[in-house]
Amino acid sequence: MPEPLAHRILIVGGGTAGWMCAAALSRRFAAANLHITLVESEQIGTVGVGEATIPHLRYFNERLGFREPDFLQATNATYKLGIEFINWGQVGEAYIHPFGVFGKDFRDVDFHHLWTRHRQEHPEDSLFDYSISVLAAANGKFAYPSGKKNDLLSEYSYAFHIDASRYATFLRRHAESWGVKRVEGKITQVHQHTDTGDITKLTLDNGTALEAEFFIDCSGFQSLLLSKTLNTDFIDWSHWLPCDRAIAVPTSSDGPPPPYTKSIAHSAGWQWRIPLQHRTGNGHVYSSNYMSDDEALAILRKDLPGEELAEPRQLKFTAGRRRHTWVKNCLAVGLSSGFLEPLESTSIYLIQAAIMKWMEFFPRTGDNQVRRDEFNQQMNMEYERIKDFLILHYHATRRADSPFWNYCRTMDVPESLRISMDMFRKVGYLKPYKHGLFMVPSWVAVLIGQGIIPNSWHPAVNEWDADALRINMEKLKQQMKAAASQLPDHLTALQRHCTTTNSNVEPWPKAAMSLYSVFS
Repeated sequence: MPEPLAHRILIVGGGTAGWMCAAALSRRFAAANLHITLVESEQIGTVGVGEATIPHLRYFNERLGFREPDFLQATNATYKLGIEFINWGQVGEAYIHPFGVFGKDFRDVDFHHLWTRHRQEHPEDSLFDYSISVLAAANGKFAYPSGKKNDLLSEYSYAFHIDASRYATFLRRHAESWGVKRVEGKITQVHQHTDTGDITKLTLDNGTALEAEFFIDCSGFQSLLLSKTLNTDFIDWSHWLPCDRAIAVPTSSDGPPPPYTKSIAHSAGWQWRIPLQHRTGNGHVYSSNYMSDDEALAILRKDLPGEELAEPRQLKFTAGRRRHTWVKNCLAVGLSSGFLEPLESTSIYLIQAAIMKWMEFFPRTGDNQVRRDEFNQQMNMEYERIKDFLILHYHATRRADSPFWNYCRTMDVPESLRISMDMFRKVGYLKPYKHGLFMVPSWVAVLIGQGIIPNSWHPAVNEWDADALRINMEKLKQQMKAAASQLPDHLTALQRHCTTTNSNVEPWPKAAMSLYSVFS
């Protein structure tokens, strides 16, 4: 007989991480009659600047039974088809990393091999003209992807820009209706079992004691349980990801919201611009070793799209992760488990991944070592693969206009990343993997977008006659251009979809755990 589930769960901290945990657990294990308590203090703020997401959030919302129009309205969301990177390869250059594939593969050969050969005779040809996501985003267009396989309009997915604090409120409302108990208070003491070291209970500032069988640490950067109590060490990646500060400020909107995030590289970091329905989120991520706080704020304020709506807020951080995410009877979710800067909007994804994976290995009342080891291995892999992808953005640059970019361009990188970049330069090959976030289309977008072009291509591409290849490439480009041009404007689509009345809601596509299409 299997051991019974851990019955009493205590979540430490609210915000996006805490309430995502609370909502998911109360929904998924409704029949198990778990006792889920969340303790938070209104006096302790949350980071609250992670407003850009990736398509996987649609799957999370769907699993919880949320209607997309309700979510859009509750979070003041806009749609997101990708991220535009400006000044990353070289000052004056720009490209969009799309939530979609490039072109059409040929006999199991990735499309970028055909493009690489075609480009030998047509160097002006851009890979990004072969992406529906890019073409739609650049022209301010949006529509739900087609549900028909092999349709050009099915080869992309979409995400959202959201107000993270409103999303937490939305989740809290549902979680409490599903039985989660919220307790207000500050934690003053964490108690541990004298023999096992497991956490047994928490004491609040008002003297209340809260006991549980399992604890989820959503306490943010302070990592109250995983780090301060269980002494889980931190793996520092700041030598590869040198940005360690950010300044964030919301502004009024200056026009219709574009369906993509902007990432604008500056002399010692980069600036984000995230359009919502009611405002624009802005921030400057930078390295304090190469830029002062005052200079960083001045750069941000010089390039704001509207009037400031609040005082600028500064954050300090170190890129890296805890060695393990699940230790003893404690799981860390969100910033308490690690931090990777928001360059590719992965913060909420890592929260979601931890929750969904952990629910697969849900703890029992007995020995959880096997479950714990497998979970930690999978989460470590998530962090490691995202880490390499983020480092790629900094290292794959030709900029030599500041000490910061000179450092990033010439720094030693992880062996796994060095091998991937060398292999792509030589033969256009990228090792595919099934587990992990960013796969071949994303790597191709950043590598080619920042000027790393393969020296050769897959031999199967030589089966194409040069003239036939040119004709087919031009035909495909025109088909994609025509397909993207027929899509409605982003704001028009948003207004049509962002309604809670059943009579005029356009059906939204079923979500898939995919960055690149509506199919898994």
